[in-house]
Amino acid sequence: MSKRLYRSSLDKQLGGVCGGIAKYFELDPSLVRIGAILLLFVAGTGFLAYLVAWLVIPLDADH
Repeated sequence: MSKRLYRSSLDKQLGGVCGGIAKYFELDPSLVRIGAILLLFVAGTGFLAYLVAWLVIPLDADH
């Protein structure tokens, strides 16, 4: 069985992107969210990256 990247429908604050990435890489979702915020402020590309991920990554079916 291969791993697939999905947005989380349960562990989400906004669109479930960070929760899905955390689950895929087996990380703490808080760390992924902190990384996303740092990307937003440091590189300035965090918002665009999050928006693209929100549109591209499918929502999981675990309701």
